[in-house]
Amino acid sequence: MTTTTGSQASGTDDVASSDGAVVLVVPADPAYLAVLRTATAGMAARLDLDLDEIEDLRIAVDEACALLLVGARPADRLRTVFVLGDDWLQVEVSGPATELPAAESIAWAVLEALVGEVDVREAAATAPARVRLLHRRRRSTEDGAGLT
Repeated sequence: MTTTTGSQASGTDDVASSDGAVVLVVPADPAYLAVLRTATAGMAARLDLDLDEIEDLRIAVDEACALLLVGARPADRLRTVFVLGDDWLQVEVSGPATELPAAESIAWAVLEALVGEVDVREAAATAPARVRLLHRRRRSTEDGAGLT
């Protein structure tokens, strides 16, 4: 498993540049998804999300990883980049899948329901498949949201 933070992590065009980025690289094996779920919960907690939002993010990252693990070989890796903003968390996962489900599939609808914004890139000759999740902190009714 490889971990980088700060300027080491922001050297890709696919991730919002941020000194607060955290990159985790783990074997493309379902046994390592617990590490990514735990990291997701930790980053979400830094954003002061409520427990439901944290669990939604954990599930979404797990589902995105599962999609990217299809066809994985022992030497393959999952690369996950976490970027934390003032009121948002972006999680970008790339992995060995050569084909992702169609955009109209239930998989994407579920991910969008869990996190709000989902961006997908199919695998190409020069880049692995990627799923980018963006979750913006929900405003509670204490902040005035939902009041009329």
